Amino acid sequence: MSTLLTAQALCMETAFGPLFSDLSFTLKKGDRVGLIGYNGCGKSTLLKMLDGTLPPSSGSVSLARHCLPGRVEQHLPEQLGELTLLTAVLAQLPPLEREPQRWRAEALLAEMGFSPQDTALTAATLSGGQHTRLLLARALIRQPDLLLLDEPGNHLDLPTLLWLERFLNGWNGSFILVSHDQQLLDNVTNASLILRDRRLHAFALPCSAARQALAAQDESDALRFKAEQKEIDRIATSARRLATWGKVYDNEGLARKAKQMEKQVERLTESQTDVTAGSQWQLILRGDALQADRLLEMENLAVAPAPGLPALFTTGAARLKSGDRVAVIGRNGCGKSSLLRLIWQNVGLPASDAALKIHPRVDIGYYDQTLRQLADDATLFDALLPFAASAEERKMALISAGFAWSRHGQQVNSLSGGERSRLLFVGLTLARYSLLMLDEPTNHLDMEGKEALAQSLREFSGGVLLVSHDRQLMAQSCNRFWLIDNGRLEEWHDADAAWERLRNGSDSTAIAPARAGGRPTPAEEPEDLLETLVALESLLADDLARKPKHQKPQLQAQWREEIDALNARLERL
Repeated sequence: MSTLLTAQALCMETAFGPLFSDLSFTLKKGDRVGLIGYNGCGKSTLLKMLDGTLPPSSGSVSLARHCLPGRVEQHLPEQLGELTLLTAVLAQLPPLEREPQRWRAEALLAEMGFSPQDTALTAATLSGGQHTRLLLARALIRQPDLLLLDEPGNHLDLPTLLWLERFLNGWNGSFILVSHDQQLLDNVTNASLILRDRRLHAFALPCSAARQALAAQDESDALRFKAEQKEIDRIATSARRLATWGKVYDNEGLARKAKQMEKQVERLTESQTDVTAGSQWQLILRGDALQADRLLEMENLAVAPAPGLPALFTTGAARLKSGDRVAVIGRNGCGKSSLLRLIWQNVGLPASDAALKIHPRVDIGYYDQTLRQLADDATLFDALLPFAASAEERKMALISAGFAWSRHGQQVNSLSGGERSRLLFVGLTLARYSLLMLDEPTNHLDMEGKEALAQSLREFSGGVLLVSHDRQLMAQSCNRFWLIDNGRLEEWHDADAAWERLRNGSDSTAIAPARAGGRPTPAEEPEDLLETLVALESLLADDLARKPKHQKPQLQAQWREEIDALNARLERL
């Protein structure tokens, strides 16, 4: 298998010290590599080095003579905003080649899902998912052998993310993919590079298996470090004892032996096994359960993007109580975020619409994907005041989240997206809400942050309403699923079936959806009701067959309730 790229001893120095050092690896034809690491560890910088956009502080990158790289940027370059899609793609080619290659640019845009009319649109008018498709077309027009993709899944809705997965699986060349989406990486890669502690760890394994292998390596290193440290401490103690005896008894031999042992301690310390520093912050969400039949109830609520505009969808009957962790699934623009904003705008207001009822004692926390709950001009310390009055609580929470005391006077508007997200999560935890509404909370989280969020949501004692495109997060943390499609909200019992519905753009035949609130519509025929009943009974039987610790009692209760409702309806037919 021929070599496409070789990186030797790459190092990048910044004003705050080295970002990474001594990175070496080889990429061969057919390699489909996932590049993984904490936010800010240097993944995007490394991609820029590989395609020659950014020179390393030291080290070198060698490309095979036949290897042409193409980088798909994380964000749409500002200079492309006013260009039409067709012009933006052709701009990647030398001027003399643009007109002869116009047909290829049009064909690529069509392959990316753009209509002939779309090619005249300016890039600035596109959605985030369309940006990714345009950037892919720009990279592919040069017919690269190696694609360098920098978080192409960010801000994509589920159908577009599934499209990206199919595209990468069908791509004939090699690629390096930077992503925090573990499921996407598992589905499209065959090797992993994990950038951590300024070093690179290479595995001929997809993401999940590579992370498990690194965790096993960490465990082995920790045991080895502990044994080495025990030996170092033993020798150091002996050296001190000999040095003391040498002074007391005026024995040069003992003093000389003590110095030899001290040098041995220095050598052992220098060669001691490295252990990972780990993450500075562990994401934890704490809340309080409100003992009530329902925290939130909707009955044919019309959800519009703004007052006075047409409704995007109608909810039907839906309710949420403590212990419910509801994932809201749908395409971009279907109204998921609008639903959360509408509920948030009605918090604390007198119930003016019977279509939306919020429990008067429910305490709601809201994570807005724009992160605008935190005032730009506030200091980190003052930004947490709406969440906790105690100065000591705020100070300790900031320090625990990795914000040193010296930074507590720093303004919020100077934070990176990841740091701002971290600060908002700190506030949500301090307030101990009984209902959390989270709108795309994973946009600024790395894999470790996503896993911690999933665990926190599973253990959260209140209610959760989660808008996300992260399939793994929803599957791991949610016990109910609301799908918004074709102008209505439906409850689905199987997340995979709901995602399949979005993938195909039509009803999935895997499991028929249960209408929100578990009530079939009058238009359903007895055969439809029986099909739904059989599917629900099968789900219940399968879950009861699992070991008790793996069962889902809340889902079982919901399924039994809907089975009873279906049986009652069938008896009336």
